[in-house]
Amino acid sequence: MGRKIHPLGFRLGVNQKHFSHWFAQMGDYPKFLEEDRRIRSSIEKYVERSVRDSSSYGGIGHIEIQRKTDLIKVDIHTGFPDLLIEEHSLRIDQMKNDIEAMLALGNRKLRITLNNVVQPYGEPKILAEHVASQLRNRVAFRRTMKRAIELVGRTSNKGIKIQIAGRLNGSEMARVEWAREGRVPLHTIRARIKYCYLPAQTIYGVLGIKIWIFQDTE
Repeated sequence: MGRKIHPLGFRLGVNQKHFSHWFAQMGDYPKFLEEDRRIRSSIEKYVERSVRDSSSYGGIGHIEIQRKTDLIKVDIHTGFPDLLIEEHSLRIDQMKNDIEAMLALGNRKLRITLNNVVQPYGEPKILAEHVASQLRNRVAFRRTMKRAIELVGRTSNKGIKIQIAGRLNGSEMARVEWAREGRVPLHTIRARIKYCYLPAQTIYGVLGIKIWIFQDTE
């Protein structure tokens, strides 16, 4: 049954924290939850439209949302924030105005900040976006997985596992292939496991990418 448990939800309260921090009354909880989803979706779509060359951009690791009485603070943890702002001219103010108009915040204020991720390819979501971009460019999946493992090998992580499922290299029958280096103890609750699932749309169909990264044990 261990394979059917989400690695992050399995460790909440032990060494995994929530990415949304707020308290709400019973009637406001669904509304706040939907607002968080729309904020994250809007930011990711805006960045995807603004960044032309995804191969040179580190992507978004995760988005943290904090709510106060009259303030919504959004922290975007990205691999290369300077590259995102300077070369690709992503206007944070324009993105902020679009989100405010979409949510109809009223008296509440919205603050968006960019935070740099020290080791971009140590974040599974950034690595999954890199793998997805390679697969969309019709790079062989084995070469893509090997290259991704080499990128993670330059960081201080103890293990990585990459799994790709679907019509690999355009084959008629879908299958699952995976590669692993180091240790990835999914049954150890104290193990700091980072996990991400990302679908990649290719000319042969959708490929499912799963990445587990083992950082350390508390």
